[in-house]
Amino acid sequence: MNKMARILVTGGAGYIGSICAYHLLQAGHDVVVVDDLSRGHRHNVAPERLRQVNILDTGKLTEILAAQPFDAVMHFAAYIAVGESVESPELYFANNVGGAVSLFRAMRESGVSRLVFSSTAAVYGHPSRSPITEAEPIAPVNPYGESKAAVERMLGWLDRASNLRSVSLRYFNACGADADSGLGEQHDPETHLIPLLLRAVHTGKPATLFGDDYPTADGTCIRDYIHVTDLARAHVLALEYLLDGGATVSLNVGTGRGHSVREVVEAAGEACGRPVPYNIGPRRAGDSPELVADPARLKSLLGWQPRCTDLREIASSAWEFFTRRAK
Repeated sequence: MNKMARILVTGGAGYIGSICAYHLLQAGHDVVVVDDLSRGHRHNVAPERLRQVNILDTGKLTEILAAQPFDAVMHFAAYIAVGESVESPELYFANNVGGAVSLFRAMRESGVSRLVFSSTAAVYGHPSRSPITEAEPIAPVNPYGESKAAVERMLGWLDRASNLRSVSLRYFNACGADADSGLGEQHDPETHLIPLLLRAVHTGKPATLFGDDYPTADGTCIRDYIHVTDLARAHVLALEYLLDGGATVSLNVGTGRGHSVREVVEAAGEACGRPVPYNIGPRRAGDSPELVADPARLKSLLGWQPRCTDLREIASSAWEFFTRRAK
């Protein structure tokens, strides 16, 4: 697929959205970013590409999509913190589900019929087996996962009703920084493990690990950590699959290998050159003991392969980004 496409990227000033927007541009596509900057960062996007709009503003979205022909949308504009979703489920359904409804209405109104959706492995809840295939039942155990599952279900109905074709990418744990774009994680507040560990090293204030009594080898949760650059490559491939006429599908995006929280702590310490100070706290509501992808379907359908699977290398890229910003 060599045709240049024009893509609207919602949430494109955030961590994953901004890196995917960069890689879309590198692949020869044109990009317009929609972000209200409530959780994204203005400096992540070139000013001429940014439209500061809230995802719930259907009229503005329709106006942007109708102003020039768009070939597809990448949708990242969602809240992502499991703990926050448990405390404020109404916030997550209003933004994640309500925002998706607003976007899909605007897409139908303006005739845009292809979408790459930022979904999550949290739709699986407590899976019955590991690694997890896409055949695993959808059974989320927190409002964040429930909100993403609701959007995936909506996309299935929209495919039937209006031929809105989509690829839902079910992320496992995105991490690291993108070397080419110079972009990385900078959430406020930060909830992701690796940047919290790096902050602990930098400040000397211990990070809190949520639980060490899970039914795993070392008692801490096991996750599949995927480098954000590999994740961005999957998005570009998913887009080009849709542009080539691909059908609606949901795909796991992970490496197929799990690491415990303690293993991540060790890798982060090696990347920083000194131990990570940490405490053990209680379990966090809504956390599953183990989430590891079976990415075989993604590899087969899109020809994707992860290129960076070493935890220390991932942590090192994040540490380089962190220290650059800390200066």
